[in-house]
Amino acid sequence: MIDRLIAQRLIDNYLLEDLTWGDITTDMLVPKGTKSKGYVYAKDDGIIAGIDVFLMVFNTIDNDIEYKKYFKDGEAIKKGDLILETYGDLNSCLKAERVALNLIQRMSGIATYVRKLSDMIKGTNARLTDTRKTMPGLRYFDKYAVSVGGGVNHRYNLSDGILIKDNHIKAVGGIKNALTKIKGEVSHTKKVEIEVETIHELKEALKYGADIIMLDNMTIHMMKEAVEITNGRAILEASGNINESNILDVAKTGVDIISIGAITHSVKALDISYDL
Repeated sequence: MIDRLIAQRLIDNYLLEDLTWGDITTDMLVPKGTKSKGYVYAKDDGIIAGIDVFLMVFNTIDNDIEYKKYFKDGEAIKKGDLILETYGDLNSCLKAERVALNLIQRMSGIATYVRKLSDMIKGTNARLTDTRKTMPGLRYFDKYAVSVGGGVNHRYNLSDGILIKDNHIKAVGGIKNALTKIKGEVSHTKKVEIEVETIHELKEALKYGADIIMLDNMTIHMMKEAVEITNGRAILEASGNINESNILDVAKTGVDIISIGAITHSVKALDISYDL
């Protein structure tokens, strides 16, 4: 669910970037008070995400713009479907159009790809999650789109959870030192995750009390072995070079979580148009 307070702050910044000194083209050509209908169409099949965000952009420019929605977030759309209509001041609609489209296209692209991957691992115990590999300023909407597509969210930011990566481990001299120090200081409300690359490192992480263990770039055989050794003592997250070609094989190893950065950092926007 979109928190309007958070979303509004972000949208204000996006519009400020686009309308720093106004829209000189629209203001010279389209007088205020000219009314028009606008139609948002799907130009490709996919999962829609960001309808309310689209409308928030329009209503930030002009709160009098009216609308009618034909879909809700998470629903499948087909090429040619009418997603929503707007009615209001044409000058305002033209100023809102690009930012609104950029967001709904990106969010729908993410939701579409996440739904595709999530459907591929149905019937297994694994869940698909995102990462922090998002464009600055877009993380809130990217992660919302992941949830719309059927995925779950990893930590939102660096204060949201503890994840000890390889460079942290090198910095303190090993897994034992990293986990011992963190476990001695962390609040009881926080789980501790650590990244490992070998079975030996996995065993060490288990020994020193990791709650979640990220299996970084492990082979399918190594993941299966890790699941057997762990035997439910920690949550196992598979990460690294996972895509459509191997995600089901990864899920079948018995890991709990599959994290894929590409669902946000390399997503293809869904083609959606706004026509007057």
